[in-house]
Amino acid sequence: MFDLQVLAYQTDMTRVITFMLGRGQSNRSFPEIGVPDAHHPISHHQKDPEKLEKLYKINLYHSELLAYFLEKLRSTPEGDGSLLDHSIIFYGSDMSDGNSHLLQNLPILLAGGGGQIKGGSHIRYPKGTPLTNLYLTVLDKLRLPMEGFADSTGKLELLSVG
Repeated sequence: MFDLQVLAYQTDMTRVITFMLGRGQSNRSFPEIGVPDAHHPISHHQKDPEKLEKLYKINLYHSELLAYFLEKLRSTPEGDGSLLDHSIIFYGSDMSDGNSHLLQNLPILLAGGGGQIKGGSHIRYPKGTPLTNLYLTVLDKLRLPMEGFADSTGKLELLSVG
């Protein structure tokens, strides 16, 4: 699927793709990486070291797939740079802790940015900052300015270049 997405960008078939790599409630197992158990029950690990190790393997596997996709984008020329240079890629989770169904403090990776978004840093925003502030900021960078979006409270200025 990642190869098809790169091809779709490369041929300009689309400029927007939404792709769910793994569904949190999925009962899919991962025998190819040594995890024969269903994903969702493992996410309710109750701090069981065996379940945590399996969850780690699944998360690592998904991260490696993302790394593959980002490298394909980075190595595909487009204009004055690469497809990655001219893309904004969100990667995140639906929960910060599946064991207790925490929806706060979600880990989000933002890659690419085409010179519009400052990269190469880890930013921790103040507690209570809505994720929709990130969406509002990216919409602004895409020249789709909005005053607000869902529960947003403003743009994330630390993402700005310059």
